[in-house]
Amino acid sequence: MCDDSVDEWILYKDREEWKDLSPIEQDDGPNAVVAIAYSEKFKDVYDYFRAILQKGEKSERALLLTADAIELNPANYTVWQYRRTILRHLNKDLREELAYTRRVIEGNYKNYQVWHHRKLIVEWLGDASQEFRFTEIILSEDPKNYHAWQHRQWILKTFRLFDGELEFVNDLIEEDVRNNSAWNQRYFVISETTGFTEDIINREIDYALKSIKKVQKNESSWNYLRGVIENSDVPLCKFTYAITVCREFYSNGSKSSHLLLFLVNVIEDEIEHGIGNISDKLDEGIKILDSLINDHDPIRREYWKYLQKRLSFKAASKQQNGDAGGDGERLRA
Repeated sequence: MCDDSVDEWILYKDREEWKDLSPIEQDDGPNAVVAIAYSEKFKDVYDYFRAILQKGEKSERALLLTADAIELNPANYTVWQYRRTILRHLNKDLREELAYTRRVIEGNYKNYQVWHHRKLIVEWLGDASQEFRFTEIILSEDPKNYHAWQHRQWILKTFRLFDGELEFVNDLIEEDVRNNSAWNQRYFVISETTGFTEDIINREIDYALKSIKKVQKNESSWNYLRGVIENSDVPLCKFTYAITVCREFYSNGSKSSHLLLFLVNVIEDEIEHGIGNISDKLDEGIKILDSLINDHDPIRREYWKYLQKRLSFKAASKQQNGDAGGDGERLRA
């Protein structure tokens, strides 16, 4: 990026090739509450940008001017929009523009306007062949970059290029199991391809549980497990395999708040569906919530107390209806 000083910079007002154009100063009104102290370079560039915009000039020099304006303020929507107008008018090489956007993005990873510009250029080209490698490079520097993930998802969905994406995401999760963006991408890919069929749900539950076994306090894995289960019409209490594994975690000493909440949700669902003895289930749930309140997650004690009240209410309602509980059929899922 260029230095904002004017020592080695020739102002547009001092360039012979721009003498034909009168700069237009920014009008902040007669009583600006807080006047921004623009540098001389910034003021000069944008005064001339406003001039070409008013004139409607679509030339090579105008294109170069937009690059200077973008360098000074990459978030300026109007400059990007006018740059696209010039590109179209001059029939410029859009692959050169992709190279330009890469340079801008590498200095401004989290700037929406440049990512939007790149998306439109790819759309005009009708060719996304460079985008996977490009987003991989950005994500290697910033694994949770929202714009890079959004761009990648747009490419996948628009051009239907899902082959190999699950493997890519799996590698990222193996590298960092806490990368919630990678977990989100896995969910996105399945939603857009196979969908959450019964076989896929069983596969993904197994995948999530294996991840949880490695790092039991990782919220991303637990959220993914819940998201997968919620894609089924089967109630939570019927997912025997997941429940058995989670109870084993608990028996082996794991007291992750995510695990304990999952078990409370299972107990609540078992009460609703009449699985087991209601009083025993209620006692178990209250005990787990007490441990969250007093030992494992006291910061959220009010929430855990709320869950205790809710659990007690559901148990009482079930008992009043004369359903003391029984053994319901469970699934392998």
